[in-house]
Amino acid sequence: MKNVLAVILGGGQGSRLFPLTKYRAKPAVPVGGKFRLIDIPMSNCIHWDIKKIYVLTQFHTVSLHKHIFNTYKFDRFSTGFVQILSAQETLEGRDWYQGTADAVRKNINFIKNQKVDVVVILSGDQLFRLNLKEFVKFHLEKKSEISIASTPVARESTGNFGILKINKEQKIIDFEEKPQNREILDKLEIPAEIINMPGRERLNHPFLASMGIYIFNKDVLIDLLEKNQEEDFGKQIIPASIKNHRVYTYVFTGYWEDIGTIRAFFEANLDFANPVPKFNFYDEHNPIYTNARFLPGSKIKNCEINHALICEGSILEGSKISNAVIGIRAITKEGSTLDHVVMMGSDYYGDAPTIDTSKMGIGKNCYIRNAILDKNVRVGDNVVIDYKGPEKEIETELYHIIDGIVVVPKNSFIPANTRIE
Repeated sequence: MKNVLAVILGGGQGSRLFPLTKYRAKPAVPVGGKFRLIDIPMSNCIHWDIKKIYVLTQFHTVSLHKHIFNTYKFDRFSTGFVQILSAQETLEGRDWYQGTADAVRKNINFIKNQKVDVVVILSGDQLFRLNLKEFVKFHLEKKSEISIASTPVARESTGNFGILKINKEQKIIDFEEKPQNREILDKLEIPAEIINMPGRERLNHPFLASMGIYIFNKDVLIDLLEKNQEEDFGKQIIPASIKNHRVYTYVFTGYWEDIGTIRAFFEANLDFANPVPKFNFYDEHNPIYTNARFLPGSKIKNCEINHALICEGSILEGSKISNAVIGIRAITKEGSTLDHVVMMGSDYYGDAPTIDTSKMGIGKNCYIRNAILDKNVRVGDNVVIDYKGPEKEIETELYHIIDGIVVVPKNSFIPANTRIE
């Protein structure tokens, strides 16, 4: 794995996750109460001994850069590094990254200078646990030039992904980005003899979707990006490479979620509070790493809590909390109810040395349901957030409603007695 370089794509504007991306890059969005999305690909790399990592960033980068610098530091006796490559003006161009391939192309000189044979390209905004060592082994054993991680999906989901067609050797023979045509889909459906192939786990759906995770031979990647000026791997570079290169797929049947929408983000977070979540943060052999904050344990006084994930440093008093994720330094006061809520907590407590919680967190006698409260959100007393209207997008100065979910942006204040119904 010393001959492997990882390139993590930091994402663009992240408009589908707005307003969570109003002040931060998509990979910097908090997830699971105490982590950030970037921690997922970073931890996957570290677990499988990939210690040469570039992170490509360009949009609202400050919090993402700060988190990476504070969290990921390899010792000076190894050859490992984590280096951020931000979009910048150069003699070759002054444009921002125009797509996944364009982002890598604009940093190709950094890749050329690394003494590696293989480049793994990862997304910075997905939930997954993928054995990258096995993926690289598959790539080498197949003598593949380009390998794509794929996952089985149902027909009704194919319009959201790049769909692959493979032969018995798992070589990709066709690729369509987000196919909508029924006839095209029929041609991409996996034959029964491949679905039930002996010696391999049976696929639970008849289509294979690209996960946006790629392995390239270094020389092939450089050649493709220098000869082809297209902007995106999934839409352009890879489909055009199938005829002239050895392109294989590594089929992954574990949990993978591209949490690119508010609804997907909300549901994925609430699932963490289940006894057996789909994505398990409690794997002691492969933990998810994040910034060590050295916070005290949570204080809970006279609360009713059911199906909730409570992070460290929280102060919860006289509240009813169910189906919720409560982030670090979260504060709730007497008489308040939280049901199906993702509360990201706070970056600070208040005025030290005496912690004054009177102006922090959620006030007294509030009822909050189906909501995402971003970092440092303050809610006054007697506030009701329980939207039951149609699932249309609503934007106000105080909050947004997206997919029927009320999203309160970072650093916002909801005045006392406000009703969002």
